[in-house]
Amino acid sequence: MDFTVVLAQIKPKLGCVVENLASVEERIAAAREAGADLIVFPELALSGYFLKDLVPDVALRVDSAEIQRLVELSGGISIAIGFVEETDDYHFFNSALYLEDGAIRHLHRKVYLPTYGLFDEQRYLARGEAFRAFDTRFGRFGMLICEDMWHLSASYILAMDGATTLICLSSSPARGIEGDSLGSAAAWQKLVSTTAMFLNCRVLYSNRVGFEDGVNFWGGSEYIAPSGESMVRGLLLEEDSVTARVHEGALRRERIFSPMMRDENLFVTMQELQRIAQERGR
Repeated sequence: MDFTVVLAQIKPKLGCVVENLASVEERIAAAREAGADLIVFPELALSGYFLKDLVPDVALRVDSAEIQRLVELSGGISIAIGFVEETDDYHFFNSALYLEDGAIRHLHRKVYLPTYGLFDEQRYLARGEAFRAFDTRFGRFGMLICEDMWHLSASYILAMDGATTLICLSSSPARGIEGDSLGSAAAWQKLVSTTAMFLNCRVLYSNRVGFEDGVNFWGGSEYIAPSGESMVRGLLLEEDSVTARVHEGALRRERIFSPMMRDENLFVTMQELQRIAQERGR
């Protein structure tokens, strides 16, 4: 079905869950008033990114009052949002929730935690262990969190699990100058476009903005059609609200014109991966 999505390109405050939740609620109310069906927030929208030792202080259980408030709000608009999750055994995850019709429809825990350059996630967070597609009012979706998308197998698994729309929640810092553009922006734009084109799927990319610990996040949230074409893109380095109308007909046309997912041979892929695993095991 056709639907309208808002990519909420916000500027979370580091460690300020209460203030961030208030900002999120304002964005949800505005999107709902404008007639949007879905709103997508960035990675760690409720806490900020460079948390380090603040992780336990900002972590929320899925049954916390803050999360339950968002669950209630999803009765009027579907919501995808990132936060630090705390489990019963006191593990902390960089997680994302998909909320719809007053219920939690899906929880994704970031699998690939970058620990290189200015990133140090594995020091403070536990790794997720699954990529699973899930059903929504708008079709079958898959969720990725930032670094997850740079591992081609993640998007491939979700597509083979039936996802026709990939949501990527991101906190990507601005790095590198390439002419009049940012190197990080150019790299992400190539990645999401290529992913959409080769998997015949839609990509909803929501990236944050603002400064933290001397690092600037670049924004540029966008909706990529199954053809790989960027249909709408947010501002660079500024808060924005990116609205896109997603048409089911565009997905149908692309899958008829370029039926790569129809012809994908999962048996061959699994057979060869098992062979590689066995050979490496020797």
